[in-house]
Amino acid sequence: MKMTTRRSTLAGLLAATVLTVWTLPAMAQESWPNKSVRLVVPFAPGGSTDVIARMMAQKLNEIWGQTVIVDNRAGAGGNLGADIVAKSPADGYTLLFGTGSITINPQLYKKMPFDTKKDLVPITNVASGPMLVVVPDDSPLTSVKDLIAQAKAKPGSVNFGSAGVGSQVHLAGENFANAAGVDIVHVPYKGEAPAYTDLIAHQTQMMVGNFAAASALLGKGRLRALAVTSKQRMPSMPDVPTVSESGLPGFENTGWFGLLAPAGTPAPILAKIHADVVKALTSTEIKARLYVQGMTPVGNSPAEFVKAMDEESQHWATVVKNRKLSAN
Repeated sequence: MKMTTRRSTLAGLLAATVLTVWTLPAMAQESWPNKSVRLVVPFAPGGSTDVIARMMAQKLNEIWGQTVIVDNRAGAGGNLGADIVAKSPADGYTLLFGTGSITINPQLYKKMPFDTKKDLVPITNVASGPMLVVVPDDSPLTSVKDLIAQAKAKPGSVNFGSAGVGSQVHLAGENFANAAGVDIVHVPYKGEAPAYTDLIAHQTQMMVGNFAAASALLGKGRLRALAVTSKQRMPSMPDVPTVSESGLPGFENTGWFGLLAPAGTPAPILAKIHADVVKALTSTEIKARLYVQGMTPVGNSPAEFVKAMDEESQHWATVVKNRKLSAN
């Protein structure tokens, strides 16, 4: 009788222990977030990634009732910030506001500090949009045809800036050069904003920049848009032709901004983040602010996001090979 009682007691304790082990994580996930969330932006303040990340951080702050801190960690074309997130605790409190550099850098760097597919889990593409081919406002180059003609007449005379080696601004420029069959020289910066500063000062001659940042600098002695990289002209800039109709038929280049988390982040937390981001993207306020930035809200599923990233990776692998590019 005593043995039976003892066994029953032990069994009860074991069951209680197992229940506690499984219940605590579930409770933690249900209460997420119960503290501030860090949103790592792998580029310098002032660029498109930073602008859109801060817009989303403000809205998610309202939804979650917790502070969403934007943490700019520029370097290595986005690799520095992405590596920080990849090595962070998988609890949902450190997220990456990534860009096309996630699909570019594995093609460009022979040695990566992390494994994109193993160490990071895509949540959703937040927004995407075309890019702009821009030159200084007083540049003698008044069209894409002029730009291509100069690059062909004087190979190496046209320099283009970017947000850093491996940034989507970098590969957009290389993509343009590859399609046009011209030799233009890449000049990397530690962010998109300083690249525009030097472009306005004629230290470089052109950029294929993110619409959000580039469009804000048009006119008034700063920048002039030669073309937009979308299939069709932008409703907000109807007088700016597409690259496709400006001499490179079929050319298209899309910039995007998405959320990723450290691999191993609990599925319920990932699902909540996804649902809340989609909720934010359906708000009239965010839609309007993205429209001004030339961006379209996306909010696709993780599976759709992964598929799009895989397809983009294949495209960049071809461009990197054709342009003979390498970062290390």
